[in-house]
Amino acid sequence: MLPTFPHPDALTGPESAHAADHLRAQGFVRLAPDALAVTAGVPLDALHGLDPFWHDLPPDQHLKDGGRYRRRRHGSFVQDTRAGLLAAVPHRPHWQPTTYNALHGGMLRDFAPLAPAMAASPAFLAVVQRLGEIFAAAAHDTPSEPPFDGRWFIEAHPFRIDTTGGVGRPTPEGAHRDGVNFVAVLLVAREGVVGGETRVFQADGPHGVRFTLEQPWSALLLDDPCVVHESTPIQPDGAAGWRDTLVLTYRAGDFQDPPQPVQ
Repeated sequence: MLPTFPHPDALTGPESAHAADHLRAQGFVRLAPDALAVTAGVPLDALHGLDPFWHDLPPDQHLKDGGRYRRRRHGSFVQDTRAGLLAAVPHRPHWQPTTYNALHGGMLRDFAPLAPAMAASPAFLAVVQRLGEIFAAAAHDTPSEPPFDGRWFIEAHPFRIDTTGGVGRPTPEGAHRDGVNFVAVLLVAREGVVGGETRVFQADGPHGVRFTLEQPWSALLLDDPCVVHESTPIQPDGAAGWRDTLVLTYRAGDFQDPPQPVQ
Protein backbone atom coordinates (compact mmCIF):
# COMPACT_ATOMS: atom_id res chain seq x y z
CA MET A 1 0.00 0.00 0.00
CA LEU A 2 1.22 3.51 -0.80
CA PRO A 3 1.96 6.11 1.90
CA THR A 4 -0.47 8.93 2.50
CA PHE A 5 0.65 11.21 -0.33
CA PRO A 6 3.08 13.42 1.63
CA HIS A 7 3.95 15.74 -1.31
CA PRO A 8 0.74 16.96 -3.02
CA ASP A 9 2.23 20.35 -3.97
CA ALA A 10 3.83 20.95 -7.36
CA LEU A 11 7.59 20.72 -7.67
CA THR A 12 9.24 23.90 -8.91
CA GLY A 13 12.12 24.15 -11.37
CA PRO A 14 15.05 23.32 -9.06
CA GLU A 15 13.08 20.44 -7.52
CA SER A 16 12.31 18.75 -10.83
CA ALA A 17 15.37 16.51 -10.50
CA HIS A 18 13.51 14.66 -7.73
CA ALA A 19 10.39 13.92 -9.80
CA ALA A 20 11.15 10.20 -10.19
CA ASP A 21 11.78 9.86 -6.44
CA HIS A 22 8.39 11.37 -5.58
CA LEU A 23 6.71 9.27 -8.25
CA ARG A 24 8.16 6.06 -6.80
CA ALA A 25 7.29 7.07 -3.25
CA GLN A 26 3.65 8.07 -3.65
CA GLY A 27 2.44 7.12 -7.12
CA PHE A 28 2.10 10.66 -8.48
CA VAL A 29 3.97 13.94 -8.68
CA ARG A 30 3.01 17.42 -9.84
CA LEU A 31 5.31 19.71 -11.82
CA ALA A 32 4.92 23.48 -11.94
CA PRO A 33 5.35 25.00 -15.43
CA ASP A 34 8.96 25.98 -14.79
CA ALA A 35 9.69 22.44 -13.58
CA LEU A 36 8.21 20.96 -16.76
CA ALA A 37 10.32 23.34 -18.85
CA VAL A 38 13.47 22.40 -16.91
CA THR A 39 12.59 18.72 -17.26
CA ALA A 40 12.14 19.06 -21.02
CA GLY A 41 15.21 21.25 -21.37
CA VAL A 42 13.33 23.93 -23.31
CA PRO A 43 12.21 27.48 -22.48
CA LEU A 44 8.67 27.82 -21.19
CA ASP A 45 7.96 30.07 -24.19
CA ALA A 46 8.70 27.07 -26.44
CA LEU A 47 5.94 25.12 -24.71
CA HIS A 48 3.53 28.00 -25.16
CA GLY A 49 4.49 27.93 -28.83
CA LEU A 50 2.51 24.68 -29.02
CA ASP A 51 -0.71 26.29 -27.78
CA PRO A 52 -2.20 27.05 -31.24
CA PHE A 53 -2.40 23.34 -32.08
CA TRP A 54 -5.30 23.03 -29.60
CA HIS A 55 -7.38 25.43 -31.72
CA ASP A 56 -7.44 22.88 -34.55
CA LEU A 57 -8.73 19.70 -32.93
CA PRO A 58 -11.63 17.89 -34.66
CA PRO A 59 -14.65 16.66 -32.68
CA ASP A 60 -14.45 13.31 -30.94
CA GLN A 61 -16.93 11.14 -32.88
CA HIS A 62 -16.79 8.23 -30.42
CA LEU A 63 -18.39 9.64 -27.26
CA LYS A 64 -20.98 7.10 -26.10
CA ASP A 65 -22.73 9.47 -23.71
CA GLY A 66 -24.01 11.50 -26.66
CA GLY A 67 -21.91 14.53 -25.74
CA ARG A 68 -20.28 16.97 -28.13
CA TYR A 69 -17.91 18.52 -25.63
CA ARG A 70 -14.61 16.84 -26.60
CA ARG A 71 -12.17 17.48 -29.43
CA ARG A 72 -8.98 15.50 -29.85
CA ARG A 73 -6.20 14.06 -31.99
CA HIS A 74 -3.97 11.03 -31.45
CA GLY A 75 -0.41 9.95 -32.21
CA SER A 76 1.87 7.05 -31.29
CA PHE A 77 5.60 6.80 -30.64
CA VAL A 78 8.18 4.27 -29.50
CA GLN A 79 10.97 5.38 -27.19
CA ASP A 80 14.15 3.42 -26.47
CA THR A 81 15.35 5.05 -23.27
CA ARG A 82 18.63 3.12 -23.26
CA ALA A 83 19.60 4.25 -26.75
CA GLY A 84 18.12 7.74 -26.35
CA LEU A 85 15.82 7.31 -29.35
CA LEU A 86 12.23 8.43 -29.94
CA ALA A 87 10.38 7.67 -33.17
CA ALA A 88 6.84 8.17 -34.44
CA VAL A 89 5.02 5.08 -35.70
CA PRO A 90 2.39 4.93 -38.47
CA HIS A 91 -0.99 6.24 -37.43
CA ARG A 92 -3.03 3.62 -35.60
CA PRO A 93 -6.40 3.48 -33.81
CA HIS A 94 -6.68 3.81 -30.05
CA TRP A 95 -8.01 0.83 -28.08
CA GLN A 96 -8.54 0.03 -24.39
CA PRO A 97 -10.08 -3.02 -22.74
CA THR A 98 -13.34 -2.59 -20.84
CA THR A 99 -11.50 -3.46 -17.63
CA TYR A 100 -9.87 -0.02 -17.80
CA ASN A 101 -12.52 1.99 -19.63
CA ALA A 102 -16.03 0.69 -19.04
CA LEU A 103 -17.57 3.45 -21.18
CA HIS A 104 -15.34 3.45 -24.26
CA GLY A 105 -13.34 0.24 -23.88
CA GLY A 106 -13.54 -2.68 -26.27
CA MET A 107 -13.89 -0.48 -29.36
CA LEU A 108 -11.34 0.73 -31.90
CA ARG A 109 -11.39 4.51 -31.96
CA ASP A 110 -9.73 6.03 -34.99
CA PHE A 111 -8.99 9.68 -34.20
CA ALA A 112 -7.45 12.26 -36.49
CA PRO A 113 -3.64 12.16 -36.38
CA LEU A 114 -1.51 14.78 -34.70
CA ALA A 115 -0.84 17.83 -36.81
CA PRO A 116 2.47 17.12 -38.60
CA ALA A 117 4.02 20.34 -37.31
CA MET A 118 3.14 19.39 -33.74
CA ALA A 119 4.41 15.82 -34.10
CA ALA A 120 7.74 17.17 -35.39
CA SER A 121 8.05 20.08 -32.95
CA PRO A 122 11.32 19.96 -30.97
CA ALA A 123 9.52 21.23 -27.85
CA PHE A 124 6.83 18.57 -28.06
CA LEU A 125 9.34 15.79 -28.71
CA ALA A 126 11.53 17.00 -25.84
CA VAL A 127 8.59 16.78 -23.43
CA VAL A 128 7.68 13.27 -24.60
CA GLN A 129 11.26 12.02 -24.42
CA ARG A 130 12.28 13.58 -21.11
CA LEU A 131 9.12 12.42 -19.35
CA GLY A 132 9.86 8.94 -20.69
CA GLU A 133 13.25 9.13 -19.02
CA ILE A 134 11.66 10.08 -15.69
CA PHE A 135 9.27 7.17 -16.02
CA ALA A 136 12.17 4.83 -16.84
CA ALA A 137 13.85 5.91 -13.60
CA ALA A 138 10.63 5.23 -11.68
CA ALA A 139 9.72 1.96 -13.44
CA HIS A 140 8.88 -1.14 -11.42
CA ASP A 141 7.38 -4.52 -12.19
CA THR A 142 3.71 -5.10 -11.46
CA PRO A 143 1.55 -8.20 -11.95
CA SER A 144 -0.81 -6.42 -14.37
CA GLU A 145 1.64 -4.60 -16.67
CA PRO A 146 4.44 -5.96 -18.88
CA PRO A 147 7.96 -5.62 -17.42
CA PHE A 148 9.92 -2.59 -18.60
CA ASP A 149 12.76 -3.45 -20.99
CA GLY A 150 13.88 0.10 -21.74
CA ARG A 151 11.23 0.75 -24.39
CA TRP A 152 8.06 2.77 -24.00
CA PHE A 153 5.07 2.52 -26.34
CA ILE A 154 3.64 6.01 -26.11
CA GLU A 155 0.28 7.46 -27.10
CA ALA A 156 -0.25 11.22 -27.27
CA HIS A 157 -3.74 12.70 -26.91
CA PRO A 158 -4.26 16.47 -27.22
CA PHE A 159 -7.75 17.20 -25.83
CA ARG A 160 -10.06 20.19 -25.72
CA ILE A 161 -13.05 19.88 -23.38
CA ASP A 162 -15.48 22.75 -23.94
CA THR A 163 -18.68 23.97 -22.33
CA THR A 164 -20.73 24.88 -25.39
CA GLY A 165 -23.36 22.36 -24.29
CA GLY A 166 -23.32 23.64 -20.71
CA VAL A 167 -21.08 20.98 -19.18
CA GLY A 168 -17.85 19.38 -20.36
CA ARG A 169 -16.53 16.11 -18.95
CA PRO A 170 -12.76 15.61 -18.98
CA THR A 171 -13.14 12.00 -17.79
CA PRO A 172 -16.62 10.74 -18.73
CA GLU A 173 -15.55 7.22 -17.71
CA GLY A 174 -15.10 8.38 -14.09
CA ALA A 175 -12.23 7.45 -11.79
CA HIS A 176 -10.02 5.07 -13.70
CA ARG A 177 -6.67 3.64 -14.61
CA ASP A 178 -5.49 3.64 -18.21
CA GLY A 179 -3.95 0.16 -18.37
CA VAL A 180 -0.44 1.47 -18.95
CA ASN A 181 2.65 1.95 -16.78
CA PHE A 182 2.67 5.75 -16.51
CA VAL A 183 0.46 8.67 -17.48
CA ALA A 184 1.25 12.37 -17.85
CA VAL A 185 -1.53 14.97 -17.84
CA LEU A 186 -0.31 18.39 -18.97
CA LEU A 187 -2.61 21.39 -18.63
CA VAL A 188 -2.19 23.55 -21.74
CA ALA A 189 -4.92 26.15 -21.17
CA ARG A 190 -7.93 26.83 -18.99
CA GLU A 191 -10.24 29.56 -20.26
CA GLY A 192 -13.59 30.71 -18.85
CA VAL A 193 -14.47 27.63 -16.83
CA VAL A 194 -15.11 26.54 -13.27
CA GLY A 195 -14.66 22.99 -12.01
CA GLY A 196 -12.19 20.55 -13.49
CA GLU A 197 -10.83 19.45 -10.12
CA THR A 198 -8.27 16.64 -10.39
CA ARG A 199 -8.58 13.73 -7.97
CA VAL A 200 -5.94 11.06 -7.37
CA PHE A 201 -6.60 8.10 -5.08
CA GLN A 202 -4.64 5.04 -4.08
CA ALA A 203 -5.66 2.03 -6.14
CA ASP A 204 -5.42 -0.24 -3.10
CA GLY A 205 -6.02 2.08 -0.16
CA PRO A 206 -8.18 4.86 1.29
CA HIS A 207 -5.95 7.87 0.73
CA GLY A 208 -6.37 10.52 -1.92
CA VAL A 209 -5.74 14.14 -2.83
CA ARG A 210 -7.71 16.80 -4.69
CA PHE A 211 -6.36 19.84 -6.48
CA THR A 212 -6.97 21.90 -9.60
CA LEU A 213 -4.42 22.24 -12.37
CA GLU A 214 -4.61 25.96 -13.14
CA GLN A 215 -1.25 27.11 -14.52
CA PRO A 216 -0.69 26.50 -18.24
CA TRP A 217 1.94 23.81 -18.81
CA SER A 218 1.77 22.46 -15.30
CA ALA A 219 1.80 18.65 -15.23
CA LEU A 220 0.61 15.66 -13.27
CA LEU A 221 2.61 12.43 -13.56
CA LEU A 222 0.92 9.19 -12.49
CA ASP A 223 2.10 5.66 -11.74
CA ASP A 224 -0.92 4.05 -13.37
CA PRO A 225 -0.93 0.66 -11.56
CA CYS A 226 -0.74 2.40 -8.18
CA VAL A 227 -3.40 5.12 -8.44
CA VAL A 228 -6.75 5.93 -10.00
CA HIS A 229 -7.54 9.41 -11.24
CA GLU A 230 -10.32 11.58 -12.59
CA SER A 231 -11.20 15.19 -13.33
CA THR A 232 -14.57 16.63 -12.41
CA PRO A 233 -16.84 18.27 -15.03
CA ILE A 234 -16.31 21.86 -16.09
CA GLN A 235 -18.98 24.55 -16.50
CA PRO A 236 -18.78 27.96 -18.18
CA ASP A 237 -17.74 30.94 -16.10
CA GLY A 238 -19.68 33.48 -18.11
CA ALA A 239 -19.27 32.82 -21.82
CA ALA A 240 -18.46 29.35 -23.08
CA GLY A 241 -14.98 28.19 -22.11
CA TRP A 242 -12.62 25.27 -22.49
CA ARG A 243 -9.90 23.21 -20.83
CA ASP A 244 -6.99 22.04 -23.01
CA THR A 245 -4.75 19.16 -21.98
CA LEU A 246 -2.10 16.90 -23.43
CA VAL A 247 -2.32 13.34 -22.11
CA LEU A 248 0.66 11.05 -22.70
CA THR A 249 0.59 7.35 -21.80
CA TYR A 250 3.67 5.15 -21.51
CA ARG A 251 3.33 1.38 -21.69
CA ALA A 252 5.98 -1.36 -21.66
CA GLY A 253 5.82 -4.40 -23.93
CA ASP A 254 3.60 -3.04 -26.71
CA PHE A 255 0.64 -0.83 -27.47
CA GLN A 256 -2.76 -1.89 -26.22
CA ASP A 257 -4.53 -3.72 -29.06
CA PRO A 258 -7.64 -5.91 -29.30
CA PRO A 259 -6.99 -9.55 -28.39
CA GLN A 260 -6.27 -11.76 -31.39
CA PRO A 261 -8.74 -14.59 -32.13
CA VAL A 262 -7.59 -18.01 -30.98
CA GLN A 263 -6.58 -20.11 -33.99
